[in-house]
Order: sequence, then structure tokens, then C-alpha cells
Amino acid sequence: MTKPRSPHDVITDLSYGYLYSAALMTAVELGVADQLESGPKSVHALAEALGVKAQPLMRVLRLLATAGVFTETDPEHFGLTPAADILRAGAPGSMRDAVLMMVHEIFWAPAGKLSTTVRTGETPFVQIFGGSFFDYLARNPEAGPVFHRGMAGLSDTENAPIASAYDFTPFRRIVDVGGGHGGFLIEALKASPAARGVLYDAEHVLNDSRIAGEGLADRCEILSGDFFASVPHGDAIILKRILHDWSDDSAIVILRACRKALDEGGRVLVVDAVLPPGDSQHLGKVLDVMMMVSLPGRERTEDDFARLFAASGLRLNRIVKTPAYLSIVEAVAA
Repeated sequence: MTKPRSPHDVITDLSYGYLYSAALMTAVELGVADQLESGPKSVHALAEALGVKAQPLMRVLRLLATAGVFTETDPEHFGLTPAADILRAGAPGSMRDAVLMMVHEIFWAPAGKLSTTVRTGETPFVQIFGGSFFDYLARNPEAGPVFHRGMAGLSDTENAPIASAYDFTPFRRIVDVGGGHGGFLIEALKASPAARGVLYDAEHVLNDSRIAGEGLADRCEILSGDFFASVPHGDAIILKRILHDWSDDSAIVILRACRKALDEGGRVLVVDAVLPPGDSQHLGKVLDVMMMVSLPGRERTEDDFARLFAASGLRLNRIVKTPAYLSIVEAVAA
């Protein structure tokens, strides 16, 4: 039987948790996993190939190995584990771009000012970066691509399982609002061969659309615009990882635009975390704090969604659980 961790161990581990994030970011930035694809290597060989210092690299990999990321096969020799393998750029389901996003300074720096947010209710992002989150991404040639590639990478492994949890076959026109590079819409269209699609987002995001590459250009329009102002009409309007970026007031504006664009008998499908009650662990509870410090958004409970829909001319119809931590929150016209 595993010995219970002491209260002191629990607090100590949480306090030092940021060092694991820093080590992970370092390994991904350097491309360590790619160097180990052919098999374990010595730290000195790795350091020479990467152009870095051997001793600091060894200490980083030694720490990550305690968390199951890399393994020390012999003294100062490291190899891949399943978790390390998906850090390779070309690995199936690669998490490389997602890690570079999740530990980027756009999230890292504001998190260090969490107590300021708790005291004032304001996100420190504007003070740190000189503008709101999405404005900063639009004008920053480094951070913007990191974020959008990271979101696409983070979604790649979940899109098909989420889409398979819902029946898209009744729909004629599926509109993915803020759909990014189109990963989820592609899966929805594959699941509903008779439907047509609309990928709707900001123009600078749509430049990297995957629609044509998946052979769906003849079934899908690509439209740019502002979802606060209007949304293309459809009988299925998808908001995947969108509402959690915004305050309740802003979310209601988006939902009202969706309600106005909703064809008769259609559905608004919000794909977001639905927070469970009590002490149970849920990734949404982690991301809820991230939303609080970097964006004006939040993760929500079932009751929260019901209130948002009621204020937007919609009604919560049902919640469809998926194999991912996200659920499909289905709304209909009130």
C-alpha cells in the first residue's frame, strides 16, 4: 500500500511545480526529444548536437525523468518515454506546439501576478504586455503564431473523439465560429458527409486553414469577421473553446449573435469544460485560473451556461459528455 503523502509534502510539491514547467519548456525549445528518436544518447552527445552545456542539460533531464518524461537508461544517458516521445515535432499527436503555447510568457508571466488578480479582480495581462490578450496576439509576430499553432496542436488529439460523441448528420450547414485552422470542423464534416461547412475567424488566423489540405474546399467556405458583430447563418453553430475566453457580458454578446444567425430548428453547440461540483479534480479548474490571469474569461458550471443561454434568447437543451475533458453544451432557441 502506498504511504499517504504528508501535508508538508503536498505543499512542497505544489510550491516547486513551476520548475517542472520550466524544465519541460526548456527540453521542448531545445528539441531534445527529436534527438532521441533513434535511441538513448549520452548527455554529452546530446549537448554537442544541440549546442548547449552538458551539465545543465543533464540536470534538466534528470528532473523531468522523475515525472516520467525521459528516462535515465544509464548514468547520464537518456532515452524517450511515451510522454517524451510526443514532444517530438513529427510524432503522431505531437504536443510540442501545445507545450510551447501553454508555458509561453503570455500565460506564465500573468500567473506570477495571480495575487494581484485576487486583490483587484483585474487581469495583470494588460499591465505586463501593454494590451489585451487577443489584441497582443494580433500585433505580435512571435506570440500570435505560437498561440494559434499551440491551440491547433492541443486540439488535434481531441477533435475526432469529441466530434464522434455527437450526431452531426442531421445538419445541413455547420458553422465553426472562431474555428481557428479548422481542425474540429474537418471532423464534423467527415462525420456528416451531406453537410456544408463555414470556417469563421479573424483573417490572420485563417491564413493557416487546413480545410483545403483535407480535400474539403468544395464543401466549406472560409469567412473572416468579428463574432461580436455577426455570425454566418447555419443550423449548427459551434463555439469550441471560445466562450471560456470571455467574461459573461462578452459571452452573451457572442451568443446573441449566434442566436440571430441560427436557422430554424438549429443548435448552438458550445464545446467547453463543464466544471463539476466539489473537490473532484478536473483540468477545467486549472484552466479557469489561467483564464482569470491572462484573459477576461472563465470556465463554467452547468448552471452558469444555463444563465448565459437564458440571457441570449437560448435554452440549455442537454450536455453531451465526450472522451475529452470538454463537453458539448447544446442550446436551442428559447
